[in-house]
Amino acid sequence: MKTWNFGIIGAGLIADFHARAINDIPNAAVIGCCDKIQERAEKLADKYGVRAFESYEQMLASDEIDIVTIATPSGFHMEPTVAAAAAGKHVICEKPLEITLERIDAMIAAHEKSGTRLGGIFPYRFNDGMKPLREAIESGRFGKITYAGIYVPWWRTDEYYKDSWHGTWKLDGGGALMNQSIHMVDMLCDVMEPIESLQAYTATLGHQMEAEDAAVAVLRYSNGALGVIYGTTASYPGQFRRFELTGTRGTVIQVENSFTVWQFSEEKAEDAEIRQKYGQIEGGGGVADPAAITHENHTRNFKAFLEALESSEDFWISGPEARKAVEVILAIYKSAKEQKRVVLG
Repeated sequence: MKTWNFGIIGAGLIADFHARAINDIPNAAVIGCCDKIQERAEKLADKYGVRAFESYEQMLASDEIDIVTIATPSGFHMEPTVAAAAAGKHVICEKPLEITLERIDAMIAAHEKSGTRLGGIFPYRFNDGMKPLREAIESGRFGKITYAGIYVPWWRTDEYYKDSWHGTWKLDGGGALMNQSIHMVDMLCDVMEPIESLQAYTATLGHQMEAEDAAVAVLRYSNGALGVIYGTTASYPGQFRRFELTGTRGTVIQVENSFTVWQFSEEKAEDAEIRQKYGQIEGGGGVADPAAITHENHTRNFKAFLEALESSEDFWISGPEARKAVEVILAIYKSAKEQKRVVLG
């Protein structure tokens, strides 16, 4: 079995999650990292016993590296991703893929040209409860789906926004939506029909920052269903994220990774088991502390990427797939700024 050697570009908080996740995969290993602040790269390298490269260019020149993960601030994702494609390296990139569609499209085009793979990171897709939810949707158990909405009432301190990039348009690409709520926006992109149009408001209410710390959007999906996106980092002390899906024959409410409602007009034998298995609320990581998440779903995300490479099949969260959530969020920003309905696509 081939061992896939990873290099990590960026050595901040999320890079540590990447390192732990990769090292949990039997046929994968982190062998190097880099950061524009060399001391930070050396600290991460010392922790995992790997090489601290002086730059991502030096890392990409190494024949030992097969794949790089991108763990830099969001507005710095494009340059190393495009350079990696030119160097023949596969890339798996932290969310959001980038902060503009133009920059994302350049990343996708670079890897299509080189024949390498570009994948996104959306760990929520790998929660255990997502499997029965997808199966219920695909089998038509909801009947005519009439509504799907997400709620991310989180909290971040003022200190969180005092660093060099969080909550800035240049490097974060936005605020509560682009950084925190994007995971749940991706969930809608994953399980629902495309969003056809939306009307939105954003505001900066609880922090001194450039971008929004509160946002709400009303949605219309291509199948006629309606929905809501609500995301904030100004909801002390931070509450559980929530997903609601309802139709003419069923309703599911997911809180964190659990189901508080799992009810259909036609009961099946497995429903009681699902309610029992996923009825206890588990999770809460990230509601107030970005470090309070586990790396297990990152491991699943990276493992799925390796399986796609080994099988030559399409990766579930390809570049175009990871692009969808950013498109929705940018449409929300556009609607809020122009105070009008925005049609997607």
